Amino acid sequence: MIRPLDRLGSIKTKLGVLVAVTVAVAASVSVLGLQLGLLPRYTIPAAVLVALVVTQLLASGMTSPLRDMTAAARTMATGDYSRRVRATSRDEVGELARAFNRMAADLEAVDQQRRDLVANVSHELRTPVSALRAVLENLVDGVSPPDRSTLQAALDQTDRLGRLVTDLLDLSRVDAGLTPLDVEDLPVEPFLLSVVDEARVSDRHVEYEVDVRPADLVVPADRERLHQLLANLVDNAARHSPAGGTVTLRACAEGGRVLFHVVDQGPGIAPADRSAVFKRFTTGASSSGDGGTGLGLAISRWVADLHGGSIEVADSVSGCHIQVALPDSRSSR
Repeated sequence: MIRPLDRLGSIKTKLGVLVAVTVAVAASVSVLGLQLGLLPRYTIPAAVLVALVVTQLLASGMTSPLRDMTAAARTMATGDYSRRVRATSRDEVGELARAFNRMAADLEAVDQQRRDLVANVSHELRTPVSALRAVLENLVDGVSPPDRSTLQAALDQTDRLGRLVTDLLDLSRVDAGLTPLDVEDLPVEPFLLSVVDEARVSDRHVEYEVDVRPADLVVPADRERLHQLLANLVDNAARHSPAGGTVTLRACAEGGRVLFHVVDQGPGIAPADRSAVFKRFTTGASSSGDGGTGLGLAISRWVADLHGGSIEVADSVSGCHIQVALPDSRSSR
């Protein structure tokens, strides 16, 4: 569609030009008719008709984005967010069209995230539920005796379901903004030892090492949230470490920050995947089948952000090395 007025930057200017062009065209046709000796009863209707045609052509280009937005809104109501509006004008209608396109893109992304969330949650729930059902069916049918190993398998799947539900509840609080922090000065070494003691209960068949320098290092943080962050990192490291491997926790003060390092001896994370692992339900190729929910690292990033810190996958010769940096003073947040 022809849009000769797109270069004008204001709808008021466009309307002024439209009126001026219409009047000029009508006057020109009238003068031409008089010069040709036509009677006014023929000249005036012809001038009005030509002016209407010109007005329609110019106005149609001005209002076409509005018609496109109406049609796109109808398709969006049916769940199709892929349609976009041609936004070439520089006036207020053009700005509205560009804002509409951004909104449509955001809605499309949100809808895709919703679909991915439903698919991922369904998958994450189906796997432990199916395994738990199989164990219980074997017990009921007498195929497997109710010995310690069988009951432990059922308990492991129940624990996995519990972790998934807990992670989903945490993320719901993130989305709702219900995340107040109760900041206190935490002695780092006993705090890390408590995280390791809890991790040993899971019996991952790995060793844990804690190294804090200086030994009296203190970090201002929310105890519960920081425990959640480090517990997720330690659990993730233990799951990816081989039997008999070592998970190392280090902490030190550097450049106005307290740095936490969690290092394992697993397969590591490819550089191309390092930013993606902190997204929800991203477990990475090496994580498949390990029982992870794909939410732990996303929650760890959320906790680091709450404290005004950062989390990243650092370079390492072997295994995976995740570094968390938190401000060492409360005023830094």
